[in-house]
Amino acid sequence: MAEARITCTGLSKRYDKLWALRGVDCTFSRGEVVMLVGPNASGKTTLIKCLLALVHPTEGRIHLDGTTIDARGPVPHPGYRERIGYMPQISQFPASLSIRQLLEMMADIRGGAEGGAEDSLVEELGLTAQLDKRLSTLSGGTKQKVSAVLALRMRPDILVMDEPTAGLDPVSAKRVLSRAAAVRDAGGTVLITSHLMEEVESLADRVAYLEDGHLRFLLPVSEILERTGVSRLSQALPRMLEANARPMSYAG
Repeated sequence: MAEARITCTGLSKRYDKLWALRGVDCTFSRGEVVMLVGPNASGKTTLIKCLLALVHPTEGRIHLDGTTIDARGPVPHPGYRERIGYMPQISQFPASLSIRQLLEMMADIRGGAEGGAEDSLVEELGLTAQLDKRLSTLSGGTKQKVSAVLALRMRPDILVMDEPTAGLDPVSAKRVLSRAAAVRDAGGTVLITSHLMEEVESLADRVAYLEDGHLRFLLPVSEILERTGVSRLSQALPRMLEANARPMSYAG
């Protein structure tokens, strides 16, 4: 069995009277890609924010690479995120900085000598000629490329990508997902949310389906396909849900 990197135990988060997560138990392992799927307001983003300590759990705990995030304990020091790459769905960049300045600033903050404005991904995504453009002038797709570079350039052990292909052209999307696969192949843990299942399903090892804050299942892609008798994950998940399937969570 693969070694666990992230373990959630009884993880719950409440905003006023609304429970965004309820009693989530799961384990994400080294060397795997997990797709987080579910309808809007299902708890996917809240789960990600809890992992990144952007919000604190109301109940339960998370063990993440030696760090514990506990509802009864203090918020962990931000330094634990140094080996986590995060690509949010919508990035907020300092408008007055250029791409080059942002990359250099983040390298200083992360304290790493790795990476730089000449990163291979910068070149692959066609950003080399735009390094001195202000971030406020960039299109949404170009900002998404910058976000991908920031998430990947420090060679993260854990990579969290929220709708990573949104706004990207097909070639750039393929290159970004290829880098995510490389993180997995190097023993990293990759969590991806996406509504464009066809683009990322070949990358996924397991699927976590959340609904109304509950983790309904966490299963290998091969098992989901076998249960439904179809060859595409984008077809298999609706069949499971339409049949009102409630498989047991698989967190190994």
